[in-house]
Order: sequence, then structure tokens, then C-alpha cells
Amino acid sequence: MKRRSYQALTAVLLLTVSAGLAAAEGGNPKKGKHLYKKHCKACHSKSSEAMELTPMSKTMAQWDRFFDRNKHKAKPEVFQGLSDQALKDIQQFLYDHAADSDQPATCG
Repeated sequence: MKRRSYQALTAVLLLTVSAGLAAAEGGNPKKGKHLYKKHCKACHSKSSEAMELTPMSKTMAQWDRFFDRNKHKAKPEVFQGLSDQALKDIQQFLYDHAADSDQPATCG
């Protein structure tokens, strides 16, 4: 009985981890960091009018939801100038350095 419980728990954990990894799959975090600094940081820094936003402002799941919904409340047109690949790159960078990631970052 314990063996089946262990196997079931292992399967659930693997599915959870793989679902999280697949959510930001296909992006290049190094390119994403550059794109984030170029397209996002100008408006989302301490000295700007928009809310300060860094990779660790959200959890991995919150970043995935943000990109899945393609939301940018203040200026939705911001995403229109970026290719799908550029958005994946930015998402991967933010996901990799989210608050609950192994390497949370502020993007200095």
C-alpha cells in the first residue's frame, strides 16, 4: 500500500513540475533579460509613474497567468510591438527569476 501511495505522489509531483516548466518553455532568458530592460524597465522602475515591477514581483504561476491572458492593463499596445518569440523570452526571464524560483532577482 505504501508503495502505491509513493508512486502516486511521485506522479503528481512530476506532473506539477513539468507543467510549470512547460508554461514558460521556448524562451531564452538571456534575451528576455535584455528585452525586459529595453521594453519594460523604463516604465516599471522606481522613478517612473507606473508600478515598479521586477521578476520577483510575482510568482512563477502569476507570471504565467499574466502572459497567458496577454494582459498589460495600462498600455495593452505595448505587447503589439513585440514578436511572439520576444514575449516568450521575456516570460522565460521573469519566470526563471520569480519570487518563488530558485534564483529570484530584481533585474538590476
